[in-house]
Amino acid sequence: MTYIPHGTAASGPWDVEITPEAAGWTYAGLRVVDLADRPVELSTGEEEMLVLPLSGACDVVADGLRFSLTGRLSVFSGPTDFAYLPIDARVTITGRGRVALPAARATRRFPIRYGPADAVPVEIRGAGQATRQVNNFCSPEAFDCDKLVAVEVITPGGNWSSYPPHKHDTPSEHEAVLEEIYYFEGGPGYQRVYGTHETLAEVSAGDVVLVPHGYHGPSMAAPGYDLYYLNVLAGPADKRSMAFSDDPRHAWIRDSWADQPVDPRLGGAS
Repeated sequence: MTYIPHGTAASGPWDVEITPEAAGWTYAGLRVVDLADRPVELSTGEEEMLVLPLSGACDVVADGLRFSLTGRLSVFSGPTDFAYLPIDARVTITGRGRVALPAARATRRFPIRYGPADAVPVEIRGAGQATRQVNNFCSPEAFDCDKLVAVEVITPGGNWSSYPPHKHDTPSEHEAVLEEIYYFEGGPGYQRVYGTHETLAEVSAGDVVLVPHGYHGPSMAAPGYDLYYLNVLAGPADKRSMAFSDDPRHAWIRDSWADQPVDPRLGGAS
């Protein structure tokens, strides 16, 4: 695991710029920018990307097509609309607010598209103090593209997510090989990664954790502080998948949820 504190991955206009080369792997990347009425121009090159408002709203012009993203007040305000950018696209983003661009090195060119907020599948996962909300806006089942997978997770204060700990670094019919980025807002919280080496990092707004391999989890939200993270995943398989293997020592936890109520702070989501 690599822990990247807020401000240490800044480059040019980007508050966070993580390319596959900078991460030391092959596929997954992420950029985050505060627009503040300053246009951002880029070429996607070999990466497919999403424009995902974290707070505020923006306009996206990609190869002459324009999309107005309504956005949201904050990452804790529910899912947002977003735009999909294929490889080899010229893009200008304008507006106000904080915007994330999850990315993956890709080879197939898909159409530029708009993703409406009301089409984002929202899943309440776990129970008890392992209850969390997952916004599956770019999961393999929800949105079609080449390599990129991205989801958002909301963990209420005092709860655990990415739990039981799991991994996706060994190819099999039950597990996909994926590089994974965690980008955090809210907090403070804690992120554990182990298996190949032991790491436990305190995380809060703007921090990033890279997971090239090994078990990861739990992500722990400190009591009184909700935790958000954006997961960006990509790997070598032709078919996108989020398949994983639980740490067998802790897999029994999933069965225990059947006898626990869902945390009422998230029970109203649909």
